[in-house]
Amino acid sequence: MGVDWTKLPPELLESISENLKLYSDYLSFRAVCRGWRSSTPKTPSHLPPQLPWLMLPPSQSYQSHRAFYDLSTNKLRFLSLPESSNPNKRHCGSSHGWLVVLDESPSILLLNPLSRAKLHLPSLSSFPNVHSFNYSHVGKEYSLRSPSGDLYTRNLRQMRDSIKKIVLSVNPSKELRFVAIAILNQTGELVYCKNGDDSWRFIPGAQSYSEDVIYCEGLFYAVDKHGGIAICDVHDDSPKVSIVQTRTQLDGDMQYLINSGDELLLITRHLDLEFSFEPHQSYLVYRTKRFEVSRLVWSGPHWERVKSLYDKMVFIGENSSLSLSASDFTGCMGNCIYFTDDYSESNYDGSLGEHDIGIYKLWDGSIEPLPCYPRNSFFRMGWPTPLWVTPTPC
Repeated sequence: MGVDWTKLPPELLESISENLKLYSDYLSFRAVCRGWRSSTPKTPSHLPPQLPWLMLPPSQSYQSHRAFYDLSTNKLRFLSLPESSNPNKRHCGSSHGWLVVLDESPSILLLNPLSRAKLHLPSLSSFPNVHSFNYSHVGKEYSLRSPSGDLYTRNLRQMRDSIKKIVLSVNPSKELRFVAIAILNQTGELVYCKNGDDSWRFIPGAQSYSEDVIYCEGLFYAVDKHGGIAICDVHDDSPKVSIVQTRTQLDGDMQYLINSGDELLLITRHLDLEFSFEPHQSYLVYRTKRFEVSRLVWSGPHWERVKSLYDKMVFIGENSSLSLSASDFTGCMGNCIYFTDDYSESNYDGSLGEHDIGIYKLWDGSIEPLPCYPRNSFFRMGWPTPLWVTPTPC
């Protein structure tokens, strides 16, 4: 006589579900039957950090939805995200599972794609370098003050695109006392706000530490072009900044900080300029040539080259940089860098967009395409560029 799996006791089903570690497995578990769904919460709260999904550009076929590529299942998942599907919208990072969405207004929206929870950060017009803002000054809506004190103007789109990345300290769903840091593109300054603030404030002494920012054990770490570190404590009203001048000066086109276990890693990205050819025209694009990995040795201090990440894999791009163990997931490889294109408005102009994304294998220096995107082909993806987003159901 066979077992009727639909009649398992609710307490057993709940116990089984609490031992599932992957969000995709949890969804499959609840999809078995009505009884299994009714015995488990729709939103799990026990899951560890998840493998990021790759949010793909908007599609004409799914105008109010966005496709997310799931590495572990090699499948696309579609989520309703009208807030980020408008062509005037721009994402400006993803952090702890929340998207940062900007448009041609002063609004800054935080959006969790899974739970559809929303929060607003203080507006762009409240940035400390904004002298005035007026919608009626068409084409010159923002008046900004430069670090030297000079005034200059920016239109709505230019101001929207002046933010490189916004990073959150923690998941806003779990801790309302979170802090956000924004990297300003043109001046290299860092500004911050706390949840509930009406405006943003400068972090004095951290200008030019604008390559990347991460949050680790109560502090923000920012890195400059050559691997110098600024440690920012923004818990009090007066931010405190400590500069770590490393003996090793690292050269590269882009730098990314990674908190990996008890180590601070630096990923250095090297780009090449390449010709791409299409019928009747050719154009220049930047392509990733290689990566280097270093770890910070605090005695010195200095950066030490790392030849292998072993089981670790890192995810970099416009997202808050992330390190995970490959053995915890299916469909991915350790000792690899999963990278997306986060520098490239210059790589996209109308129909001529070719995104620089792929998997860099640290052991032999080769680059493998992501299965959802064939590298070195004339396949084109739309704007904005793909972005890693960690599925965070709560």
